[in-house]
Amino acid sequence: MGYGSYSASDWQKLKTSRKLSSDRDVHEIFKRTSCNPKFDPRFIGTRECFDSEDHPNSTPIVVGLDVTGSMGYLAVKVASEALNDLILKLYSTGAVEDPALMCAAYGDYLDKSPLQVTQFESDIRIAEQLLDIWFENCGSGDVVPTCLWEFLSRHTDIDSIKKRNKKGFVFTIGDGAEIRKDAVGKTIMRVVGDDPGPDVTVADILKETEKKFHVFHIMIGNDGNSDILYGHRIVISQNSIDCIPEIILGTIQLQNGKSLEDVIAGCDEIKKPTVDNALRQLCLSDTGSAIIF
Repeated sequence: MGYGSYSASDWQKLKTSRKLSSDRDVHEIFKRTSCNPKFDPRFIGTRECFDSEDHPNSTPIVVGLDVTGSMGYLAVKVASEALNDLILKLYSTGAVEDPALMCAAYGDYLDKSPLQVTQFESDIRIAEQLLDIWFENCGSGDVVPTCLWEFLSRHTDIDSIKKRNKKGFVFTIGDGAEIRKDAVGKTIMRVVGDDPGPDVTVADILKETEKKFHVFHIMIGNDGNSDILYGHRIVISQNSIDCIPEIILGTIQLQNGKSLEDVIAGCDEIKKPTVDNALRQLCLSDTGSAIIF
């Protein structure tokens, strides 16, 4: 996957045809009432991110959204504004070569569809697939970004690793809901269909995923799950979600060796303080240099 190129005009057409706006209800934007089988990880063998003539140095980027009931406002914001902003910034800044984006949705481990994953794409299909995700809108237990990590570890085939030994990027975005730590193996077996063993832990899954991807979590509202993703976690307020594209872009730039000072210099003046505060959470306080994973 990953042919074609993303354009602002294609986005505008989609936005107009789907009447996308941040003031609309989540179910007005995400209209599906069940999971599209092509996004169900149990029926997916491999998601591919290969180089192509259009994109000879593909870089896989995954944006995973918490789609439990409390996070409807975030999904609306991403679908109507933030995803387009992120893609345009990735292309305009050259932060990574030939970005190919996958969108994912994860929810409560007791949901009917706790995980949905799209294809890696480089054109308007990125947004089209996001809009075809089912917003299940439940949430009474622990969330399962771990199932997304495991899927990416075992069910992706990416040229950036095979040809260049360069990792992709994963950004999960949610609130302080607890990540499921109990019966991790059984949960993955139910959600993804794999059997990682009865004694597997969240830390085991994360370590395996990090062989292919740099993993980060943007947490909105509070610093829950403090023992998970230490050094990979950014905590922001709900009032700062407009800055998520810049935070993701800046994180990628830091990971690729750009200094924090140079990253912040390229930000919009209004957003600079928020982005600076967010990215400093990924930096060593005494040197200001990025922590590289």
